[in-house]
Amino acid sequence: MTNYDQFVSRAASQMRESAIRQTGTVLAQARDMVSFAPGYPAEDQFPWPELAEISKALLSGSDGSVLQYGPTRGFRPLREATIELMRARGIESQLEQVVISTGSQQGLDLVARVLLDPGDVALMELPSYTGAISAFRNVGATLVGVRQHDDGIDLADLDETLTRVRGEGRHVKMLYVVPNFQNPTGLLVALEKRTQLLEWAERRDVLIVEDDPYRDLYFPDVSTEADTRPIAADDRHGRVIYLSSFSKTLAPGFRVAWVSAPPALATRMEFAKQAEDLCTGGFDQRVVYEAYRSGLLARHIPVLRAHYQCKRDAMTRAIERHMASRVSWIPPRGGFFLWAALRGGLHSRELMPFAQARGVIFVEGSAFFVDGTGAEFMRLSFSAPSEARIEEGVMRLAAAITDAVERVPAAPQAQ
Repeated sequence: MTNYDQFVSRAASQMRESAIRQTGTVLAQARDMVSFAPGYPAEDQFPWPELAEISKALLSGSDGSVLQYGPTRGFRPLREATIELMRARGIESQLEQVVISTGSQQGLDLVARVLLDPGDVALMELPSYTGAISAFRNVGATLVGVRQHDDGIDLADLDETLTRVRGEGRHVKMLYVVPNFQNPTGLLVALEKRTQLLEWAERRDVLIVEDDPYRDLYFPDVSTEADTRPIAADDRHGRVIYLSSFSKTLAPGFRVAWVSAPPALATRMEFAKQAEDLCTGGFDQRVVYEAYRSGLLARHIPVLRAHYQCKRDAMTRAIERHMASRVSWIPPRGGFFLWAALRGGLHSRELMPFAQARGVIFVEGSAFFVDGTGAEFMRLSFSAPSEARIEEGVMRLAAAITDAVERVPAAPQAQ
């Protein structure tokens, strides 16, 4: 047998499978599993008839470029559309700053390849999005966590962490944040804190990577559009690299997202992208552009807000009915996720086999922490299941917690 370990690169040897993809494998093998694991949009909310009409017109053959190779930076009209979208969010961007990416994950990978050398430090929220953790680790970066409060990142801990890491002689290049309905916690960063983060980055000479895929999905009963103002909207000195996506508002199968970065960095991202996919899917970009140009996207987003608000309500009501004494949580103000903490010393990894046996899965909290903590948390996604399945899944999860509490030895109490 050939020992392939000798041929594997150092970077590849450090790569790990996503915890979310692992739970997807479990789901694929189960017949009646309620999944609170992947953050999938609701398939019954895709605008199927309108997308079919757009696709039919594009595939008429009247424009051969629809299926042709395109520019690395993306279809120019779509890039111009993202500039209009960002302007509506308060962000001023120019064409030379925008790169269309194959999903937000590629955008994160481009950021990693352009900014981070092996050993460079990226500061991350505790917890933080697993896709960003993977992208930054895959280029050999060192990830250092910063605590969060209920209104977002702990500014005092952020500055103390930066001072300590720099004092150790390490190079801190960036802070990665998801200010709007963060994956995994669902937290919304306070507006005052966003301004303070930008001031901190300027004073401390650090870049901010702002990942903003959920911004449009605020819940009108507890949030407003003003609450979601991006950090980049107040950036006057090129401190913020801004990422967003059409996956959560149109359909993730198109794999169309974008990055807006200072021109010098956007150019290097274009070079990096040439080595990855050369050009983002042209047909996908045309469909997304037509959905924007026709007004479909603008009409569809309020429908999604109402839909996911009802899903959130279904999950919070079910938790209150079936396991309020077992977990603590903060009702999300937008997005796809509810972040729950198990009471009584039970760890989510210990709970998982009992949950699977009961026919429900989630994502273990530790997957989102770069410092090895978070064992007591679990991420519950309410976006894809129906309200009836949410109710059933929470009932199963409550039963699984009871099973685990009865059979898992209690953790020793700190003295």
